[in-house]
Amino acid sequence: PELGLAWLTAMIVGMWGAVPLLFSLVDISTLSVADVTIFSVLMLFAHGLPIEQKSIQEAGPGMTVTTVLRIAGALAYGFILNQIFSATGWLSAPVDPVWIPLSGASTWPEFFWGLGEAMVWMAVILVVLFWVLEIMKLIGLMDLLMRALSPLLRLAGIKGEAGELTAIGLFLGISYGAGFLVKEARSGRVSPRQVFLSCAFMGFAHSVVEATLLVLALGADISVQALTKYVVGHADADVDPAREEPLDGPDPPVAFL
Repeated sequence: PELGLAWLTAMIVGMWGAVPLLFSLVDISTLSVADVTIFSVLMLFAHGLPIEQKSIQEAGPGMTVTTVLRIAGALAYGFILNQIFSATGWLSAPVDPVWIPLSGASTWPEFFWGLGEAMVWMAVILVVLFWVLEIMKLIGLMDLLMRALSPLLRLAGIKGEAGELTAIGLFLGISYGAGFLVKEARSGRVSPRQVFLSCAFMGFAHSVVEATLLVLALGADISVQALTKYVVGHADADVDPAREEPLDGPDPPVAFL
């Protein structure tokens, strides 16, 4: 129940609000690597829904459809992992987190100071990543990265301009990726189908550097996180209603729900 409450907090306010709550509600000695890994997967799939899903809705896809898709995907994947871990005993060792947020806070002033410090570091990370991506675009590294990501994005049915915008969301988050998509979708340069696929992909995988480093610091298993990224590409391709069409052909219109 405590992990469920922490995930609910993540869905409402984001991961940075849920992580301190996790270690406040649950005794760390009772958690295994499997527990933290499953919780991390749930958070990575579905967090900050009110803000992120509003950004996606502005780009075109319906909020209800994409929200249900993210939550259902998280529950399904978490259930599969739980069955595997329970049957095999894999990752049953006690968790040994590198970082326990607010672990030294014993008073309310210390708590809010630690929370503020975490928020400042999050802002710094986002600004640094934003400028790194801008520099990468200027020197041509973004093009190389896009070619490296092309097989995964094409597997999900994402191509052209939508692919570059999806990469932005992949590294900087939905607010950035969907924000650019809003402009391109309204201009008509990106088809409705490509917008939907891009938003669905970003819903499952975004802010991968920041989010992955965060959950690894909490003690989640890195191999499962890597597998999660691979599964995301296949899951997103499965929601493509025109998957069987050649990717170089024209995009059929999709009615947004």
